[in-house]
Amino acid sequence: MAADAKAMDTEAAPRGFFARLRGADAPAAAAPIEMEEGDVFSRDKEKFIPLTRHALIDRLTAPNLWHGNDAAHCRRFFNYLQFWRSNSYTVRLADLEQTYEPFSPDSDLLITRAFTPEERSTMQHRLVADTRTILEQANYTAIDPTDIALIMTKESHYGLDLELDMKAFEEILIYYRGSSTRTASRRSKKKFYLKQEEFELPIFRRLFLLFKLKPIDVRAKEVMVEEHVSREEADKLVRKRRGMLPPQISDNYVYMKLFKNIPRADIEMIFPNTRIRFRMKDKLKFGVTAGGGVGMGVIGTATKIAAATTPIGMAGAVMALGGIAARQATSFLNQRNKYMVTMAQNLYFHALADNRGVLTLLADRAAEEDVKEEFLLYCMLAKTRCNVRDLEQIDHAIERWLKTSFEADANYDVDDALKRLIADGIVTQLPDGTLETLSPAAACERIDHIWDNFLNHLPGLHHEGHEADPDDEQLAKA
Repeated sequence: MAADAKAMDTEAAPRGFFARLRGADAPAAAAPIEMEEGDVFSRDKEKFIPLTRHALIDRLTAPNLWHGNDAAHCRRFFNYLQFWRSNSYTVRLADLEQTYEPFSPDSDLLITRAFTPEERSTMQHRLVADTRTILEQANYTAIDPTDIALIMTKESHYGLDLELDMKAFEEILIYYRGSSTRTASRRSKKKFYLKQEEFELPIFRRLFLLFKLKPIDVRAKEVMVEEHVSREEADKLVRKRRGMLPPQISDNYVYMKLFKNIPRADIEMIFPNTRIRFRMKDKLKFGVTAGGGVGMGVIGTATKIAAATTPIGMAGAVMALGGIAARQATSFLNQRNKYMVTMAQNLYFHALADNRGVLTLLADRAAEEDVKEEFLLYCMLAKTRCNVRDLEQIDHAIERWLKTSFEADANYDVDDALKRLIADGIVTQLPDGTLETLSPAAACERIDHIWDNFLNHLPGLHHEGHEADPDDEQLAKA
């Protein structure tokens, strides 16, 4: 074993299984990976593996890749593993849903449990932390809410100029998965806007948002300092801005939203407090038309008033001027309403899930990402004797195989997958770093065993809150 370890230099790692997947004649026994010169793995690649677990199972359990009945046993093990992982996340989801209970805006159940402010604070922090964890397990990538340059773009893909107050939020998480492009069309400037041209539009395949508004009194104190106004004026400003939100939105709740195929230039469109501003060209258009129309109306009205010989004639001239101003105001409001309809329509077709539904979807995706990573690593470790020193090369070999086999770029997380396989007893790390892996048949038996003992190790419920009478003040506040 020591001789085998020495035979592997620092620039090589086992590759037998994935060599056979590529159709090479390499044996299933240990063999060094030949790292290509200049092989660079970008840090900007996402951990998300854009393949279904079924596609990986079919490819990794092909009969020609395994000896005897191992291919069938491996397929059975993968099925066991995916159900086991899904069940594990079901337990985590139940725990998360209990924590979310006092913050959910969509519950159709009777509220019978009250929480003290301290308990709500503890649960709120746990909710945000656990949601962040499950997002990262689902291979979502965080967007820093303070990155204004990314979030606040000059103009959206849909032709809207949007304004957003990020300081209004007490809690905020923004995550994406699947940074990609899609083909879109627009009127070409080069062709004087007479013909359409195609272009590549950067999008987020999935975009997640969690937010909780700050209480009005907290935000009012901040506005006093930021805008140098009195407490009364600050309170009016905050209430005026909150008045633009739908009436059902409350600072008592935590909201979660999941969207699909959102243009990167439109991130601000998903926030509840986004305000629509007129673009410069619209301001110029309104300025010219309104100024010209009202200006000519004033001149015409002045002439008519000067020429009028009766009070009725003078009143008619003034009413005509009012009609011109009303038409300009109506045009202004119509354009604003057009913008709002555009934003609402596009959000409607981008929406995937809300609140508790988001948590359910994320738990399912996290389980799927976990097993995909585990399938890939297991096939390497089960077919080739490896050492922890080889993990970096194994990581790169798997990334290269995903690229050559599926044209899929991914930043494979070998450490995370190994931790889970070790925790489940599928892989054992020996004192010298050697990774011993169960055969497919033995791995099936192992999952069967831990499944049988699963109910004996369920986590307990959280103990915050208490059953309360309908007249309880804390219950009323909830």
